[in-house]
Amino acid sequence: MFVGQANKALTDLYRSHVTRDYTLEGEFGMVTDNFSHTGRLIERTTYGSYTHGQLEKVLAMIQGSNQKALLMYSKVDMNTQEAYELAAKGKLHPDWNSPPIMTGLRLLHFQPPHYTLEVQCLNETQRYLCRIFHELGLELRSTTVCKAVCRTSDGPLTVQHALTRQHWTAPDVTQAIQQSRKGRKSKSTQPGENTGTARGEYRNSQGRIQEQPGEDRK
Repeated sequence: MFVGQANKALTDLYRSHVTRDYTLEGEFGMVTDNFSHTGRLIERTTYGSYTHGQLEKVLAMIQGSNQKALLMYSKVDMNTQEAYELAAKGKLHPDWNSPPIMTGLRLLHFQPPHYTLEVQCLNETQRYLCRIFHELGLELRSTTVCKAVCRTSDGPLTVQHALTRQHWTAPDVTQAIQQSRKGRKSKSTQPGENTGTARGEYRNSQGRIQEQPGEDRK
């Protein structure tokens, strides 16, 4: 939820190259028209005795194909030093209007027919997240649907920054904004960083340099 002038930043945030993290829950044994358990049921099936290793092998294959897509849509010449350095630092990003791309995928929990995935995405949609399960089922020659989607981070914003419904009040929102501003300021001024003040001096709220009270400036 964005408040006041921050609403204008929604489009910029969506188009920014930030990774969004999700926890996804899936279930084997059914097919629906929208790849989720809330869709119209098309078919119920039995599911095989898949192992943890088999599922991880398919997930690794899906992640590999997404890594190739990331390289293709990054619009960086992969034969250059720049591309090598960006890839080494994990800073390769696709164009904002590229198809959805997964940058991370791993299995968190596996107890058939239920299992849980952790996914990092760029440019994703709700349908894309549900479709991950459909493609996983095809690779396993089985059927599976999405049972739940939970976004755990949106770029620098995590669940620790979120306010629960009972805290959607003016005082709580104001406090959250103030804490966010303090966090950004502390990150922008690292310990030992030159802030333009000498020892025994500080900047007041107007930005003027003043001496610390009781400081001997001999």
